[in-house]
Amino acid sequence: MPGVATTHPTPIFATLMNASFLTKNCQIVLEKKGGSNYSKLSFPLHCGVFSEISSASAVLHFNLSGEIIRAKGKGNEWGHPHEWLKRTKGDDWVYYSTGGYAGVFESIGEYYLPNFEYPTNNLLGGHPFSEKAISGLKSSWHQTLTQLAENITDTPEPVHRFLVNALSNSPACLAKKAQRLQEIIGGRISVLPPDARHVDYNLIPLTISQGCLHKCRFCKVKNTLPFRVKTAMEITYQIGCLKNFYGADLPNYNALFLGEHDSLMAGSDLICFGIEEAYREFGFADSHIAEHKTFLFGSATSLVNAPEHLFTNLEKLPGMHYINIGLESADQDTLDKLGKPISVGLVQEAFTRMQEINDRYGSIEITANFIMDVGLPANHYPAIMELIRERLVRTKPKGSIYFSPLTFNQPSRARLFEFNRLKILSRLPTFLYIIQRL
Repeated sequence: MPGVATTHPTPIFATLMNASFLTKNCQIVLEKKGGSNYSKLSFPLHCGVFSEISSASAVLHFNLSGEIIRAKGKGNEWGHPHEWLKRTKGDDWVYYSTGGYAGVFESIGEYYLPNFEYPTNNLLGGHPFSEKAISGLKSSWHQTLTQLAENITDTPEPVHRFLVNALSNSPACLAKKAQRLQEIIGGRISVLPPDARHVDYNLIPLTISQGCLHKCRFCKVKNTLPFRVKTAMEITYQIGCLKNFYGADLPNYNALFLGEHDSLMAGSDLICFGIEEAYREFGFADSHIAEHKTFLFGSATSLVNAPEHLFTNLEKLPGMHYINIGLESADQDTLDKLGKPISVGLVQEAFTRMQEINDRYGSIEITANFIMDVGLPANHYPAIMELIRERLVRTKPKGSIYFSPLTFNQPSRARLFEFNRLKILSRLPTFLYIIQRL
């Protein structure tokens, strides 16, 4: 706002939660209380505490640090009143479309379909960012905010302070913050576990290891770094930097991602150390959002080699723990074609171990990924069905199976039909894996 010095983003006084300020141009609601659980509903439920500006043309949401986190347009040009733009900490914009609700829910386990500006393996998505209303709001939200603020006078001090904070978080400033996050954790998170859908991908990344074990030839999202485990000192320092980075908005987080691509290989002591330190330092116990969750990746190798005491120790820690394993196929010809240097025997052993852990531990869920594409060896799908159907005597509510198309940015009815057939036959919850980065 003109003539006002920028201040460090801080939350508005808690006593003003849900306080509303009405002008002739817009309505401002400070620290609006949203949902306390990431529930799966067919209407938008925004979790945590955020501030809202609603004008004749748009609705803008800001977190407790004054950073924009969501936006939607109004009027006939905006496709559906339940569809939103969301901005991530990595400075990506994601468009959440309804996609027909039921069909989307059956395919991905959520009622809203995320659409990205970067290439991904989404079989269902269209190109919403090519629509003028969506691309226009994404590029003009700060200009809209500036124009609204210029016409607001005689505001209460908390509203004035909120507007100063929000205006200071310009697109250029937010881009620098995203770069700072990458510097803290050692690079961009190129892929998040599919289980992170349970918290709408709102999580804090903590890198406890770098690289992956197998360097599979088919993979488009992992890096070429040699696998390395971080030290406890490196993790402690990283947690301190992340605590400062998220700052006033920390209470809006209840989830942790232990990166990078095979953190299960980091070992029981380091995994539990990272979870415990993060839980305490990030104040997850006092989050506005209930039900703490931890997510990490693993491989068939790290799962089979993981000692039993890792899982008994995880069971003692707060919240749910999701470990996603890249199996890809249960057919040796397919594994060889993909350039995945493991054996069918190891895949089968890992799948068996997955069932044992899911049956034994209530707060741990091991999930698995398989690939789907044209031109795969004939035994690829029959071998998968032998695991996810024939080996199981009954259906199970835990241990989701995710199918990931190899082809990026090419929606395909044939692949979707193929997936639906596999889902119907599977005795485990089965979904499409939509690759999302941070």
